[in-house]
Amino acid sequence: MENFETNWSKEELKVYLLVYCANADLCESKEENEFILSKIKGHGFEKIHDEFDQDNDFQSIQKIRWTLEKYGYSKDGVDRLFKEIKELFLSDGKYDTLEQNLFRGLKHIIGIK
Repeated sequence: MENFETNWSKEELKVYLLVYCANADLCESKEENEFILSKIKGHGFEKIHDEFDQDNDFQSIQKIRWTLEKYGYSKDGVDRLFKEIKELFLSDGKYDTLEQNLFRGLKHIIGIK
């Protein structure tokens, strides 16, 4: 069985989650990357992005879930992350069906309604 534990900080989790979401429509836009970089404090964008590039969708979801549980995110904490995800999706001026579906799917997978 594969181990999905990470040693990410909370900021690195946010970077990974935003990169994951930026790829919802299989096209990571310049605006989305700029948005991500504006939301982080130099916490290894390239390193985390490289890790994301090596992971498949299942691995990504498992890592996100494991790390959220590791840090014991409250509903308010998860809501703040989802607010940033929504802002990311809107940063390139469009919120397409793939992004909407990922947003709903993540809410279901992470366990918020």
